[in-house]
Amino acid sequence: MAQWTSAVGAAQLARLLNSQQDRPAGPGTRRPPAYRALADGIRLLVLEGRVPVAARLPAERELALSLSVSRTTVAAAYEALRAEGFLESRRGAGSWTAVPAGNPLPARGLEPLPPEALGSMIDLGCAALPAPEPWLTRAVQGALEELPPYAHTHGDYPAGLPALRAMIAERYTARGIPTMPEQIMVTTGAMGAIDAICHLFGGRGERIAVESPSYANILQLMREAGARLVPVAMAEGLTGWDIDRWRQVLRDAAPRIAYVVADFHNPTGALAGEDQRRQLVEAARSAGTVLVADETMTELWLDEDVSMPRPVCAFDPAGSTVVTVGSASKAFWAGMRIGWVRGAPDVIRSLVAARAYADLGTPVLEQLAVNWLFSTGGWEQAVELRRTQARENRDALVAAMRKELPSWEFEVPQGGLTLWVRAGGLSGSRLAEVGERVGVRVPSGPRFGVDGAFEGYVRLPFTVGGAVAEEAAARLAAAARVVESGGSAGGEAPRTFVA
Repeated sequence: MAQWTSAVGAAQLARLLNSQQDRPAGPGTRRPPAYRALADGIRLLVLEGRVPVAARLPAERELALSLSVSRTTVAAAYEALRAEGFLESRRGAGSWTAVPAGNPLPARGLEPLPPEALGSMIDLGCAALPAPEPWLTRAVQGALEELPPYAHTHGDYPAGLPALRAMIAERYTARGIPTMPEQIMVTTGAMGAIDAICHLFGGRGERIAVESPSYANILQLMREAGARLVPVAMAEGLTGWDIDRWRQVLRDAAPRIAYVVADFHNPTGALAGEDQRRQLVEAARSAGTVLVADETMTELWLDEDVSMPRPVCAFDPAGSTVVTVGSASKAFWAGMRIGWVRGAPDVIRSLVAARAYADLGTPVLEQLAVNWLFSTGGWEQAVELRRTQARENRDALVAAMRKELPSWEFEVPQGGLTLWVRAGGLSGSRLAEVGERVGVRVPSGPRFGVDGAFEGYVRLPFTVGGAVAEEAAARLAAAARVVESGGSAGGEAPRTFVA
């Protein structure tokens, strides 16, 4: 019986490997032999999670042809990976990826750092802040007071609690988007919302157009659903979307779904303007594409002079094109796994009907807590606290990065939770790998792209501030020196750092 559970084609692996080739060699650095460079490249792809563990690799001859190298080079690379524990083989079954005993399995998304590692590791992987107390405690206490009547029911509300659906609809109406409760479904976070939308409209093999770069966990969710991702490059800097590229992709590829983050885009922080939103909705309508607008960052404007455009759904009054996703996870707390979908009533009915075969419904207590926040004004006060935290962290991180790594390039966004950084010509994958060894955890750019794009980038969230931000930048600078020299972190142990 085969030990592999998926397969990586030769052309796909070649694309991923070629995306690593932009790393400049440091002064006096000797290039490794071709087989060693190939083995290191495959090992990095496994450690990054871009090639899954237990994935069957191409035959030696196929990969050699795709890379235009000799079969001997590929055979030697495979042998080196087997010796290091990153490859297993069996006659007749081929070779498949593995991790050595004792190594943690690579993350395929941006999972939170285990609590036991927090003493020595600065975590810049997960873009989430601690809860804005005392509002979490007050919301849970308020929810407990409202719970008794619901405890006498079965507790399954596939569309969400009626009171919360009405409250979310009222909030859209207050933003100038008339909305009925029948247009709202409450979900288990934004991820649950987008998963439901992809299953309803997508199906295996369907094309989904995505911004390039885009949110890593959503990209992985879509891959797991069997989607064929069609990347659309963002405009330069923080200017939002390149509408001409979007028109071309929607016309030529005819994707069933397009996924966008218009408000403080993750990871770039870009804010799409009103005219861009109008034009994208019109282009999606003409192509027959469902436009999924992720609004999870929409309330996280950080600068006082930000003028927020109208929501994407404001340019779709008939409700035939845009499906909107919102969440409490970014604006309030990641542990509050409450999201929602706003769409046409028939779309909501279809989503609710399909939910019987998924998770049945969202936890009642958490829904009551969010409803308490919305109905008492606690939400606005909690989000204002969140903005203050994120603004202070952003400013501290930006100052520390400019001091420690002045050659790295980025633009400072006016909102959101992330900084998208060009790493001075270095490999983001190698920075992520070395960073783990010197005590700072960062996700590399390729996690946010398709087929290995953005190798020269890292994403830095606004989750640490003050002295911790300064230390994080110093550790990143140490990792950069190691990568630039072509060496390894060796005995550089991370210092214990308690904020």
